[in-house]
Parts: sequence; structure tokens; C-alpha cells
Amino acid sequence: MTAIHYTVEAADLHAHLFRVTLTIPEPATQQTVSLPVWIPGSYLVREFAKNLQHLTAKQGRRSVAVGQRDKCTWEMACKPGQPLVLSYEVYAFDNSVRTAWLDSQRGFFNGTSLCLRVHGQETQPHQLQLNPVKGQADWQAATGLTPVKTDKKGFGLYQAAHYDELVDCPVELGTFWSGSFVACGIPHRFVVAGALPSFDGDRLLADTQKICEAEIRFWHGTGKQAGSKAPHKNYLFMLNAVHDGYGGLEHQNSTALICNRADLPRQTNQHATPHTNEGYTTLLGLISHEYFHTWNVKQLRPDALARYDYTQENYTQLLWFFEGFTSYYDDLLLRRAGLIDEATYLKLLGKTIAQVQQTPGRHVQTVAQASFDAWVKYYRQDENTPNATVSYYTKGSLVALCLDLALRQEGQTLDAVMRGLWKRCKAGPMREQDLLDELQALTGRSWQAEIKAWVHSTTDLPLRELLAGQGIEVSAEIANMAQRLGLRVNEAGGSVQVKGVLRGSAAEAAGLAAGDEWLGLDVCASPAARAQGGSWRLNKLDDLPALLGKEHQLVALVSRDKRLLRLSLKVPEQASGWKLAMPAGRKTGWPSV
Repeated sequence: MTAIHYTVEAADLHAHLFRVTLTIPEPATQQTVSLPVWIPGSYLVREFAKNLQHLTAKQGRRSVAVGQRDKCTWEMACKPGQPLVLSYEVYAFDNSVRTAWLDSQRGFFNGTSLCLRVHGQETQPHQLQLNPVKGQADWQAATGLTPVKTDKKGFGLYQAAHYDELVDCPVELGTFWSGSFVACGIPHRFVVAGALPSFDGDRLLADTQKICEAEIRFWHGTGKQAGSKAPHKNYLFMLNAVHDGYGGLEHQNSTALICNRADLPRQTNQHATPHTNEGYTTLLGLISHEYFHTWNVKQLRPDALARYDYTQENYTQLLWFFEGFTSYYDDLLLRRAGLIDEATYLKLLGKTIAQVQQTPGRHVQTVAQASFDAWVKYYRQDENTPNATVSYYTKGSLVALCLDLALRQEGQTLDAVMRGLWKRCKAGPMREQDLLDELQALTGRSWQAEIKAWVHSTTDLPLRELLAGQGIEVSAEIANMAQRLGLRVNEAGGSVQVKGVLRGSAAEAAGLAAGDEWLGLDVCASPAARAQGGSWRLNKLDDLPALLGKEHQLVALVSRDKRLLRLSLKVPEQASGWKLAMPAGRKTGWPSV
């Protein structure tokens, strides 16, 4: 069967343009092509066709008229028996993991941004020709696609079994750092762009290897053949280190990541303690999260996403499971891999709990509804988002926590449920009923009441009781000033800019609103307090305790639409944080095992 063939070239680094040549050996009489409007794993219609330009078509020397049917679809009347060759350019200037980027330092693209889909021929073999970049002799190429004929730098011909596979293997171009390791017999490669000279690649490889081995064994056991049961035969990590950025996107045998370059591990001299910061732990959690998706969403996936529809939203109520449960296991498996201790794990978990508890939207939207509405709410956040929605990542991870702890009370674990679902659904589409069936098969009872309460209602989760059942001590922490007031702020440049006001908060009661600039305050509880406290310029919220002393009443001086407002505000004394602790002498169990 003749393959659909794409040639991708860097047409102009400074104009950020890729040139794509698409050859369709046997076009239909009326051939339709389209560019996806979204990329699987990121649930938002992003309209990639907005960056496509200069689309032309030929059969031999004859130009073929190209008619546009809608925002992302084109069609051409073709003569039978002659290949159709399309040529076009794609503007690439989105330095994220979702689309495409090209400049004089680096190139990157997802197939959903560059590769037109040939309607009616999606299941045929597809090939990708990556040409070297002119004037960039030291550039390399890296991708999870299967090489057919490539040079030492990675340029050349690659193949995919079908269109879905082609666009599920992003491509990295540039002068990146590269390293490799083997986990459970599976070759893994890690490429990093934009790292500082002090970057400790060996440590990143060693820590990532531990993550991969822990996750392969999680799914397939500890035997020597665990790696042979995995759904991938090789794997590629692509990390873009930037001044300020964070995120990842999973693919079938690779992942694209972005992080702050300051969060990468750094080399030290032999007498120094290896450099570690919270940012590096966060990066390891991201690596763990995206690698876990190799099983949970890329293979075991929602039934609504059994086949992707690239033309529109693909709705499912199960992102709380596929993203939320993956979020539960990302840090948990760091603990089991020995990369963090129990105290660090409990601190991370407490932070997640606090994030959900400080979101008024958890009483407005169920986590199942949040999954369905991802297309219009989660990826389109505004000042009212925390009041109207709940994250299927964070609350979904707490649903997983509750299930795990409840199962442990009955002699089972969520680990067993996940492995059971892998076998039950044969690494394919999954429904909520499959989860319920697996839970009942393991415990001999129905879990419909728990799923209804935890997933399909807005009642709070029984976290304290279930954590206490594992011997975890839960105590309250005084929240920071933004949390106490119910504010989301930006304090860059010595100015307090209000980004959002939480429902039912002290800030809402005072009349603060998104867009306000909080300039200063008067201490006003009493004449004596005013005489002692006076008026103050406010540069950051955490200065308030020092300015107020023992007082709690103030008048906030606020600028709104160039008008100055004086708003009466009472600072509440409330403990809203969660602090989790492991008692001394507690026997080994969750979360380590």
C-alpha cells in the first residue's frame, strides 16, 4: 500500500515558517483534506488552521484549484491515476508543548499543527521526511516515529502506521542535550533544549530511570518480563527549558515537556551537596505524570475517545479518572521510587487538598461536569473560574486518594484496581461502569454510593476520616493573607493587582473586584489605632500583619477604572491550610507501599 508522504522543512527561521509538501499517491476524485482543530490530551479547540498559509495543489505540472469548505477543510477535484501534491507554509511561534515553534535557536512541532489529514486515507501508512535545516549544520532531530532511513543527526525518513500515529509523535529540532538509559529492558532517550551549562544531565537520567522502572513495574509486576508487557518498545522525553514555563503533553511513546531552566538539577563539585529545589521535585512529578499517561489515557482511554474526531470537541465525563488518577499517582510513585520521602509526599498532598478546599467552585460543579466542560471552562479560565468550577486534576486526584484509602480498609488497593482495569479493558476504551465492575470484583460489594457522592455530587470528600484511618495526623495551618482574604493577586513590580475574588470571602464582602489595584490602607478599628497605625502604601499582601498589628479592621484604598475607592475590610482569623504528618513509630504502609 502506497504511503501518504509529508516533507517538512524549515523555510525561514526568522519568519518562523515551516514548509510542508504533502504527496497523496492516489487521491480521490474529490479529495478533501483538513487540519485538526485540537490536539489529543489538551481539551480546547485551538484552531491550528489559523497558522496555515499559501496552500497550493498540483497533479504533475497541472495546477489544481483548491476550494475552502470551512475554517480548516479544503477540497480539490482530481484526475484519477495521478498523485496530488500539496504545498503550504505554517507559522510556528507558540513556545508551548501543544503546537509548533521555529526560530534560529530551536524548532518543534506536533503533527496536528503541520500535517493535513487526507480524508478517506487516514488508516493508510504515512511517512515523514525531515530535511536538515539550511545554515544550521549542528542541529539534530528527535522524534518517537519509527526511522526508515535517517542520518546520525536524526534527519531523514520516518514512518507511521496511520495518521493517528503520525500526529502523536512530536518532533524536536536544534542543538539539544541528549542522554539515554534502559528501564526494564526498554530503551529511553531524554533530550533537553535551553539548559544552562551547570545542568546535571546524569542526575536527571538517573532519577527519570527510577520513575520509569517504578511505573513499568506498577503496571506489569516486578518480574524480569515486565518491560516486554509494556505498550511501548522505546520512549523519548523532550524537555524545553525556558525562563518561565511549565507543562507537559503525553504521546504514545514520547512526551513534550516545558519547565523553568532554574528547576533543572545542577552539577556541583564532589564535596558539595547536590543542588535540589522544590522546582526540581515539581519537574520530577511532571515527568512521572506524563509517563503514567503512557498507560492511563494513551492506551486505557475513555470510550468517547476511542477514535479521535479532529474536527470538533470530543466530550467525556471521565477526565477526573484519566487526569485525576494520573495526578494522584505522579507524586505517589516518586515516593515509591525513593525520590522523595514521606514528609515531602505528605506536604505535596496537603497542598493539593488545600487547593481544592480553597476553591468555592467545588460546591458548584461536580468533577464529572468539570471533565465534560473542560473545552469551555478549564482551558478558558478567567477571574470567576475558581468560583464556578473545580479542577478535574486536583479533585480527581483526591477522589483517587479516597478510593485508595477506603480500599485499604477492605484489604485491597487502588493499584490492584488500575491493573485490573488494564486487563479488563484490554488496554482499550473504558467506561465508568468498568471502574465500578472492577471495584465490585475486588471487594465483593457495590461502590456506586461512593462514586455518586465523590464524583457526581458537590459534597466534600471524607478526607479527614480516611487519612485518620491510615494513621495520618491532620492539623490546620494559618493560610497566607491572600487565602485568608479570598483573593487571587499579582504582586509583580511592587503593586497589588487583584486577579480574582473568591465567592463568600472577606474580599468579596468588602467590594473588591478583579481588575482593582490595591494601593494602600488605613488602620481604622479605633481612633487610637488610627493614630498609631496611620495610612500605608501596600506593596504585597503579606505585609498586612505587620501594618495592622493586633487590629483586623482596615480601609483599603483601591484604584478602579482610574477612580479611587475606599472599601471597608475585615481581615478574618482563619486556619484554612492542611498539614499532614506521619506519627513517629507508625508501621510501614501507605503511601510507601
